Amino acid sequence: MSVAVTPSAGTPTALTPRLRLVLVLLLAAQFMLAVDFSILNVALPVIGAGLGFPLAHLQWIGTSFALCAAGFTLLFGRVADLFGRRRIFLGGLVVLAAASLAGGLAQSPGMLIAARVCQGLATAAVTPAGLSLLTTSFPQGPLREKALGLNGALMSAGFTTGAILGGLLTDLLSWRWSFFVNVPVALAVLLVAPAVIAESRPEERPKLDVPGAVTVTFGLLAVVLGLTQAGEHGWGAPATLVPLAAGAVLLPAFLAVERRVPAPLVPLDVLGKRSVAWGNVVGLVAFLTETSLVFLLTLYLQEVLGFSPSAAGLSFGVLGAGTVVGGSVAPRLIGRFGAPRAILAGGLVQALFTAALLGLGTGRSSLWLLLAATFAGGVGNMLVIVGFMVTATSGLADHEQGLATGLTTMTQQIGITMGTPVMSAVATAAVSGTGAVAVLGGLRTAIAVNAAVVLLGTLTGGLFLRRGTR
Repeated sequence: MSVAVTPSAGTPTALTPRLRLVLVLLLAAQFMLAVDFSILNVALPVIGAGLGFPLAHLQWIGTSFALCAAGFTLLFGRVADLFGRRRIFLGGLVVLAAASLAGGLAQSPGMLIAARVCQGLATAAVTPAGLSLLTTSFPQGPLREKALGLNGALMSAGFTTGAILGGLLTDLLSWRWSFFVNVPVALAVLLVAPAVIAESRPEERPKLDVPGAVTVTFGLLAVVLGLTQAGEHGWGAPATLVPLAAGAVLLPAFLAVERRVPAPLVPLDVLGKRSVAWGNVVGLVAFLTETSLVFLLTLYLQEVLGFSPSAAGLSFGVLGAGTVVGGSVAPRLIGRFGAPRAILAGGLVQALFTAALLGLGTGRSSLWLLLAATFAGGVGNMLVIVGFMVTATSGLADHEQGLATGLTTMTQQIGITMGTPVMSAVATAAVSGTGAVAVLGGLRTAIAVNAAVVLLGTLTGGLFLRRGTR
């Protein structure tokens, strides 16, 4: 690969045409995967009517995807380290294209759920493999920070774009195009990537830690299932408590296994690194709060202001613009002030403008406050996300990058999964009475909790990370 180098460092300092193409391919894949998290949300009632889905079971369209995407990501991240990141990346894209085609052609609920399961498994494989290819293609420093900044911006914007695109495709064409849209993107990446992206794997392949893989995968599946069930059945229901209890047993068992096996799936010395541990805590807070805020504001726009689903989705275009701006600015701020300070600054901005949303009222004149606050909050959130990605993948050898990106992907997906049921429960508990005013009261309580979580989580994580750099 031809790259520009400096005589003293011998490392890439500028993007060559080939590196740009690598970046475009990896970012296109990651953006597509982020879109998949939210593209079906608006279309769920239409899908239910079209396929005869019982209303009570509609949530499984999202849950089946989230379970596999979050539950298997750490396993596939490590498998990519051992068997080849490009191989897992390309294989996952093949599965994603096939599953998306099957989902778009589905004629029954069972076929649709099977397609979503396969999409989730493909996401669990492609996301950490793609991120590790990104971090190993670009050396630690300004180039990697720029690549991770663009990646973070596009992944966050992809979540917002999914809500907008899903509404538009459903209204203008059919919900089936929410699946079909993946196919040409995946095929384009598959055609070009083998000639551009080099394989990346260790010379010596250790044995896969099967006991660790089983305990962590089933533990994560149990936790994610419990969290998603909380949104439907409540936090005290057996459907919520049983899987959460199983997760509380399996995840500590996983840590016990990792202390004893010769080649652990997740070496505990990696988990013990301040940058990995606190970086992922910050990332969890960032994804949990911003994605759940989108859910709360969707309720506000539709239940309080009376917007249509499409109009509500389009309103989040401003938030998407804020994340793109934040992703563009973040690498420069990190390069100048360091990731911990960028995390602290971003967290303060996000918390401030989330708190500003407490001023929302029942009239449509509040839309201007919503747009301004979500734009600025999106900028702050993206500073935190890029700071998290840079921190949690720095200071590790190339052979550990699949593990590191598997952890960051798992953090992202669990944050996305946790946020909605947690904030939904807070908002529901705070609603007293009926009507728009009562709904707004519950949403304000959840927004206040959201802002507090941002402030506490990013301040704590940022300060611990700063202490580790001294």
